[in-house]
Amino acid sequence: MKATKLKTPARTLSALLLTLAPVLAFAQEEPTLSAGDTAWMITATALVLLMTIPGLSLFYAGLVRAKNVLSVLMQCFAITGMISVIWAIYGYSLAFTDGASLNAYIGGLEKAFLSGVTVDALSGSIPESVFMTFQMTFAIITPALIVGAFAERMKFSAMLIFMALWVTLVYIPIAHWVWGGGWVGAMGALDFAGGTVVHINAGVAALMAALVLGRRKGYPTTAMPPHNLGYTVIGASLLWVGWFGFNAGSELAADGTAGMAMTVTQLATAAAALTWMFAEWINHGKASVLGIATGAVAGLVAITPASGTAGPMGALVIGFAGAFFAFIAATKVKVWLGYDDSLDVWGVHGIAGIVGAILTGVFADASLGGSGLAEGMTIAGQVWIQFLSVLATLIYGGIMSLIILLFLKVTIGVRVTEEQETEGLDLALHDERGYIL
Repeated sequence: MKATKLKTPARTLSALLLTLAPVLAFAQEEPTLSAGDTAWMITATALVLLMTIPGLSLFYAGLVRAKNVLSVLMQCFAITGMISVIWAIYGYSLAFTDGASLNAYIGGLEKAFLSGVTVDALSGSIPESVFMTFQMTFAIITPALIVGAFAERMKFSAMLIFMALWVTLVYIPIAHWVWGGGWVGAMGALDFAGGTVVHINAGVAALMAALVLGRRKGYPTTAMPPHNLGYTVIGASLLWVGWFGFNAGSELAADGTAGMAMTVTQLATAAAALTWMFAEWINHGKASVLGIATGAVAGLVAITPASGTAGPMGALVIGFAGAFFAFIAATKVKVWLGYDDSLDVWGVHGIAGIVGAILTGVFADASLGGSGLAEGMTIAGQVWIQFLSVLATLIYGGIMSLIILLFLKVTIGVRVTEEQETEGLDLALHDERGYIL
C-alpha cells in the first residue's frame, strides 16, 4: 500500500511532464532577443546605408564630368528616400512574408505598411524593425547601382518612375525568390549577401538601360574623363568599409560566420584591387588610381554571394577571377560591342557578380576551406544550381527591365534633349552648379 502511494505521485508528475513537453519545447524554440546580435545588426545597417550615401554617390560623382556631378548625387539621394517609403508600404511584405499559393514567386501583404512590426516583434534574435531596415538598405543600393549606366543623359522624372517600377516588379520578386522562401532558395542556391539579388540584377538592368538610352553625345570619339578621381577613391573606400556590414551583416548575428564573412571580404577585395591594377599596368604601361579603385569594387561584388560559405583561400581566387573578368568586360568587350555603359555597371557588377555566384558553388565545399555545400550537393551539382539562379536572374531581370524602359521611352521619354545634355544635367534639370567657377 505504501509502495502504491509512493508511485502514484511519481506517475502523475510523469504524465504531467509528458503533457507539457510540447509546450516546453515550443517555449525553448521561441526567439529571444540578443543584445549582441542587435547591436551588431544596427551597426551593419548603418554601414550598408553608408555604401549608398555617401559611398556610391561619391564614387559615381567623381567619374562623371563636372557639369553632371550634382545630377548623380541627386539621383542616389532621391532613390534612397523613395525606396525607403516603398519598402515600408509594401516592399518588405512582398519580399519577406508568405505568399500562400504564390509563395514560390512573391510574398503576401500581411505586413504592408509595416503592420505588426512593433517594438517587441522579433526576427530571430534581433528586432524585426532592425531586420526590415537592414533589408531596406539592400533595396536602396541595388537600383542606385544602375545609375552609373545611364549617367549624364537620363531625365530625372523618368529615372524616378523607372526605379519605382523596377524595385516593385524586379527587385522585390527576385529578393523573395532567393531570401524570402521562394523557388530559387528552395532549390538550394547559395547567395549569402546578394550576388543574384543585388549585383547581377542591377548589372543586367544597367545593360538594358545603356542600350535603350543609347550613347552619350560624342561617345566614343570625344574624351569624357572623370572630373574628380579624389571623390571616386573616397567613395570606393567608403564602399569597402561599408561592405563589411553588407556581407558580415547578412549572417544576422554576431558569430563565427559573420567573422569569417568579414575576413573573406577583405581578402577578395585586396586580391581584386591588385589584379585590376596589374592588368592595367601590363596593358597600358602605368597603374592608375581609377583602376585599383574599380578593381576593389569588382572584388567586393564577386565575394558577396560566397561571403558566408567560402574560406580565405577561396576568397583570394574569387577576388582574382571577379576582377579579371570584369576588367575584360569593361575595357575590351564594351569597346568591341560599342555600347555606352557610362560607369561600367554591367562589367563591374554584372560580370563580377556572375563569376562570384558560379564560384560560390565551388568554394563552399569543405575540402576547399568552405563551410559546406547545400545538403546532398556535390560541387558539380551546386555549380549547376548556381548557374540556374544566375540564368533566372538574367532572363527575368533583363526582360522586365527592358519592358519598363521601352514603356517609359514611348510614353514620357527617357532621355534629355541634346541641348540639355550639352549644358549638363546639373543646370538643365536642377538649376544648380556643382562648382562656382
